[in-house]
Amino acid sequence: MRTAVVTGASGGIGSAIARRLASDGSTIIAGYHSAADRAGRLVADLPGAGHRAMRISVLEPGSLAGLADHISSTWGCLDVLVNCAGVTRPVPHNDLDALDDDLIDHIFATNWRGPFAAVRALRGLLENSSGSVVVNVSSIAAVTGQGSNVAYCASKAALDSMTRSLARALAPRVRVVSVSPGWVLGEYADRMPAAALESQRDATPLGRLATPEDVAAAVSAAVSHLPFTTGAVIPVDGGRPLGAL
Repeated sequence: MRTAVVTGASGGIGSAIARRLASDGSTIIAGYHSAADRAGRLVADLPGAGHRAMRISVLEPGSLAGLADHISSTWGCLDVLVNCAGVTRPVPHNDLDALDDDLIDHIFATNWRGPFAAVRALRGLLENSSGSVVVNVSSIAAVTGQGSNVAYCASKAALDSMTRSLARALAPRVRVVSVSPGWVLGEYADRMPAAALESQRDATPLGRLATPEDVAAAVSAAVSHLPFTTGAVIPVDGGRPLGAL
Protein backbone atom coordinates (compact mmCIF):
# COMPACT_ATOMS: atom_id res chain seq x y z
CA MET A 1 0.00 0.00 0.00
CA ARG A 2 1.47 3.32 -1.09
CA THR A 3 0.80 6.69 0.48
CA ALA A 4 0.47 9.57 -1.96
CA VAL A 5 0.14 13.33 -1.57
CA VAL A 6 -1.44 15.19 -4.48
CA THR A 7 -1.31 18.97 -4.21
CA GLY A 8 -3.93 20.85 -6.18
CA ALA A 9 -6.18 17.80 -5.97
CA SER A 10 -9.40 19.81 -6.09
CA GLY A 11 -8.71 20.84 -9.71
CA GLY A 12 -9.52 18.83 -12.81
CA ILE A 13 -6.07 17.35 -13.40
CA GLY A 14 -5.29 16.90 -9.71
CA SER A 15 -8.56 15.11 -9.02
CA ALA A 16 -8.00 12.74 -11.95
CA ILE A 17 -4.53 11.95 -10.62
CA ALA A 18 -5.90 11.29 -7.15
CA ARG A 19 -8.56 8.94 -8.57
CA ARG A 20 -6.05 7.04 -10.68
CA LEU A 21 -3.55 6.59 -7.84
CA ALA A 22 -6.33 5.49 -5.50
CA SER A 23 -7.46 2.97 -8.11
CA ASP A 24 -3.86 1.74 -8.24
CA GLY A 25 -4.08 1.09 -4.49
CA SER A 26 -2.59 4.21 -2.95
CA THR A 27 -3.90 5.97 0.13
CA ILE A 28 -4.41 9.60 -0.88
CA ILE A 29 -3.93 12.90 0.87
CA ALA A 30 -5.83 15.25 -1.44
CA GLY A 31 -4.38 18.70 -0.99
CA TYR A 32 -6.45 21.79 -1.65
CA HIS A 33 -5.90 25.50 -1.12
CA SER A 34 -9.43 26.87 -0.79
CA ALA A 35 -11.86 24.42 -2.41
CA ALA A 36 -12.51 22.31 0.69
CA ASP A 37 -15.94 21.15 -0.47
CA ARG A 38 -14.64 19.83 -3.79
CA ALA A 39 -11.73 18.08 -2.11
CA GLY A 40 -14.08 16.53 0.43
CA ARG A 41 -16.37 15.20 -2.29
CA LEU A 42 -13.37 13.82 -4.17
CA VAL A 43 -12.07 11.93 -1.14
CA ALA A 44 -15.53 10.53 -0.40
CA ASP A 45 -15.67 9.05 -3.91
CA LEU A 46 -12.18 7.53 -4.00
CA PRO A 47 -11.91 3.75 -3.99
CA GLY A 48 -10.25 2.24 -0.95
CA ALA A 49 -10.00 3.57 2.57
CA GLY A 50 -7.95 5.95 4.66
CA HIS A 51 -8.00 8.89 2.25
CA ARG A 52 -8.32 12.42 3.53
CA ALA A 53 -8.60 15.95 2.22
CA MET A 54 -6.15 18.40 3.73
CA ARG A 55 -5.52 22.07 3.17
CA ILE A 56 -2.01 22.33 1.77
CA SER A 57 -0.64 25.73 0.83
CA VAL A 58 2.71 25.28 -0.89
CA LEU A 59 3.39 28.95 -0.14
CA GLU A 60 3.08 28.52 3.64
CA PRO A 61 5.90 26.73 5.49
CA GLY A 62 3.58 26.02 8.42
CA SER A 63 1.12 24.22 6.15
CA LEU A 64 3.83 21.98 4.73
CA ALA A 65 5.24 21.34 8.22
CA GLY A 66 1.78 20.28 9.39
CA LEU A 67 1.49 17.93 6.43
CA ALA A 68 4.87 16.39 7.23
CA ASP A 69 3.90 15.92 10.89
CA HIS A 70 0.65 14.21 9.91
CA ILE A 71 2.37 11.81 7.52
CA SER A 72 5.12 11.08 10.03
CA SER A 73 2.71 10.24 12.84
CA THR A 74 0.36 8.23 10.59
CA TRP A 75 2.68 6.26 8.31
CA GLY A 76 6.26 7.27 9.03
CA CYS A 77 7.08 7.62 5.34
CA LEU A 78 5.74 8.93 2.04
CA ASP A 79 5.83 6.98 -1.21
CA VAL A 80 4.51 9.48 -3.78
CA LEU A 81 4.41 13.26 -3.98
CA VAL A 82 2.58 14.76 -6.95
CA ASN A 83 3.14 18.50 -7.30
CA CYS A 84 0.03 19.53 -9.23
CA ALA A 85 -0.84 22.88 -7.63
CA GLY A 86 -0.29 25.71 -10.08
CA VAL A 87 -1.57 29.08 -11.25
CA THR A 88 -1.65 31.19 -14.37
CA ARG A 89 -3.63 33.93 -16.10
CA PRO A 90 -3.88 34.67 -19.81
CA VAL A 91 -1.69 37.60 -20.86
CA PRO A 92 -0.71 38.15 -24.51
CA HIS A 93 3.00 37.48 -24.92
CA ASN A 94 3.60 40.81 -26.63
CA ASP A 95 1.90 42.80 -23.85
CA LEU A 96 4.88 43.14 -21.57
CA ASP A 97 3.30 45.80 -19.38
CA ALA A 98 0.27 43.62 -18.58
CA LEU A 99 2.59 40.96 -17.15
CA ASP A 100 3.17 42.92 -13.97
CA ASP A 101 5.68 42.05 -11.27
CA ASP A 102 3.06 40.85 -8.79
CA LEU A 103 1.69 38.31 -11.26
CA ILE A 104 5.19 37.16 -12.22
CA ASP A 105 6.12 36.65 -8.57
CA HIS A 106 2.87 34.80 -7.83
CA ILE A 107 3.32 32.44 -10.78
CA PHE A 108 6.92 31.60 -9.90
CA ALA A 109 6.16 31.29 -6.18
CA THR A 110 3.36 28.81 -6.85
CA ASN A 111 4.64 26.93 -9.90
CA TRP A 112 8.33 26.64 -8.98
CA ARG A 113 9.03 27.57 -5.38
CA GLY A 114 5.95 25.71 -4.15
CA PRO A 115 6.98 22.30 -5.55
CA PHE A 116 10.52 22.83 -4.28
CA ALA A 117 9.20 23.73 -0.82
CA ALA A 118 7.02 20.62 -0.79
CA VAL A 119 9.95 18.39 -1.68
CA ARG A 120 12.13 20.09 0.91
CA ALA A 121 9.52 19.65 3.64
CA LEU A 122 8.81 16.01 2.78
CA ARG A 123 12.28 14.84 1.80
CA GLY A 124 12.94 12.86 4.97
CA LEU A 125 9.63 11.02 4.66
CA LEU A 126 10.28 10.25 1.00
CA GLU A 127 13.71 8.92 1.89
CA ASN A 128 12.14 6.69 4.56
CA SER A 129 10.21 4.91 1.81
CA SER A 130 11.50 2.22 -0.48
CA GLY A 131 11.14 3.34 -4.07
CA SER A 132 9.56 6.77 -3.57
CA VAL A 133 8.91 9.18 -6.42
CA VAL A 134 8.14 12.86 -6.92
CA VAL A 135 6.06 13.73 -9.98
CA ASN A 136 5.98 17.39 -11.03
CA VAL A 137 3.10 18.36 -13.31
CA SER A 138 4.70 20.60 -15.90
CA SER A 139 3.55 21.76 -19.36
CA ILE A 140 4.52 21.62 -23.00
CA ALA A 141 4.84 25.40 -22.63
CA ALA A 142 8.22 24.78 -20.98
CA VAL A 143 9.58 23.70 -24.37
CA THR A 144 7.47 25.56 -26.91
CA GLY A 145 7.36 28.97 -25.22
CA GLN A 146 3.67 29.04 -26.13
CA GLY A 147 1.24 29.25 -23.25
CA SER A 148 -0.99 31.49 -21.18
CA ASN A 149 1.79 34.03 -20.61
CA VAL A 150 5.57 34.40 -20.74
CA ALA A 151 6.02 33.90 -17.01
CA TYR A 152 3.96 30.71 -17.02
CA CYS A 153 6.13 29.23 -19.79
CA ALA A 154 9.28 30.20 -17.92
CA SER A 155 7.99 28.79 -14.63
CA LYS A 156 7.35 25.39 -16.22
CA ALA A 157 10.79 25.40 -17.85
CA ALA A 158 12.23 26.11 -14.40
CA LEU A 159 10.16 23.25 -12.97
CA ASP A 160 11.60 20.81 -15.52
CA SER A 161 15.10 22.04 -14.72
CA MET A 162 14.40 21.47 -11.02
CA THR A 163 13.20 17.96 -11.85
CA ARG A 164 16.58 17.16 -13.38
CA SER A 165 18.53 18.80 -10.54
CA LEU A 166 16.59 17.06 -7.79
CA ALA A 167 16.70 13.72 -9.60
CA ARG A 168 20.47 13.89 -9.29
CA ALA A 169 20.49 15.35 -5.78
CA LEU A 170 18.01 12.89 -4.25
CA ALA A 171 19.19 9.71 -5.99
CA PRO A 172 19.16 6.85 -5.33
CA ARG A 173 16.51 7.09 -2.59
CA VAL A 174 13.98 9.25 -4.45
CA ARG A 175 13.12 9.39 -8.15
CA VAL A 176 11.95 12.70 -9.62
CA VAL A 177 10.14 13.07 -12.95
CA SER A 178 8.03 15.65 -14.77
CA VAL A 179 4.82 14.89 -16.62
CA SER A 180 4.32 17.47 -19.35
CA PRO A 181 0.85 17.80 -20.92
CA GLY A 182 -0.21 19.96 -23.81
CA TRP A 183 -3.68 21.48 -23.83
CA VAL A 184 -5.88 19.58 -21.36
CA LEU A 185 -9.66 19.59 -21.63
CA GLY A 186 -11.34 20.97 -18.53
CA GLU A 187 -11.69 24.14 -16.50
CA TYR A 188 -9.02 26.27 -18.16
CA ALA A 189 -9.66 25.07 -21.71
CA ASP A 190 -13.38 25.70 -21.24
CA ARG A 191 -12.64 29.41 -20.95
CA MET A 192 -10.86 29.53 -24.31
CA PRO A 193 -12.55 30.30 -27.66
CA ALA A 194 -13.68 27.14 -29.41
CA ALA A 195 -11.76 28.11 -32.55
CA ALA A 196 -8.50 28.31 -30.59
CA LEU A 197 -9.00 24.84 -29.17
CA GLU A 198 -9.91 23.46 -32.58
CA SER A 199 -6.71 24.86 -34.08
CA GLN A 200 -4.66 23.20 -31.35
CA ARG A 201 -6.47 19.93 -31.88
CA ASP A 202 -5.98 20.08 -35.64
CA ALA A 203 -2.25 20.72 -35.17
CA THR A 204 -1.88 17.69 -32.86
CA PRO A 205 -0.81 14.53 -34.73
CA LEU A 206 -3.02 12.27 -32.59
CA GLY A 207 -6.03 14.41 -33.49
CA ARG A 208 -7.36 15.40 -30.09
CA LEU A 209 -6.49 17.30 -26.93
CA ALA A 210 -5.45 15.60 -23.72
CA THR A 211 -7.90 14.70 -20.98
CA PRO A 212 -7.14 14.87 -17.25
CA GLU A 213 -7.20 11.08 -17.34
CA ASP A 214 -4.39 11.06 -19.92
CA VAL A 215 -2.24 13.04 -17.51
CA ALA A 216 -3.23 10.76 -14.63
CA ALA A 217 -2.25 7.70 -16.65
CA ALA A 218 1.22 9.16 -17.21
CA VAL A 219 1.59 9.86 -13.49
CA SER A 220 0.50 6.31 -12.72
CA ALA A 221 3.05 4.95 -15.19
CA ALA A 222 5.82 7.05 -13.66
CA VAL A 223 4.92 5.80 -10.19
CA SER A 224 4.28 2.12 -10.91
CA HIS A 225 5.87 1.09 -14.20
CA LEU A 226 9.04 3.14 -14.72
CA PRO A 227 11.24 2.17 -11.77
CA PHE A 228 14.47 2.97 -13.63
CA THR A 229 13.38 6.41 -14.86
CA THR A 230 14.41 9.61 -13.11
CA GLY A 231 15.17 13.14 -14.22
CA ALA A 232 12.94 12.66 -17.27
CA VAL A 233 10.22 14.86 -18.72
CA ILE A 234 7.39 12.61 -19.94
CA PRO A 235 5.26 14.27 -22.65
CA VAL A 236 1.47 13.90 -22.68
CA ASP A 237 0.85 16.09 -25.70
CA GLY A 238 -0.30 13.89 -28.57
CA GLY A 239 2.82 14.84 -30.50
CA ARG A 240 1.82 18.50 -30.55
CA PRO A 241 5.42 19.83 -31.08
CA LEU A 242 5.52 17.82 -34.31
CA GLY A 243 2.46 19.58 -35.73
CA ALA A 244 2.14 22.88 -37.53
CA LEU A 245 2.33 26.05 -35.45
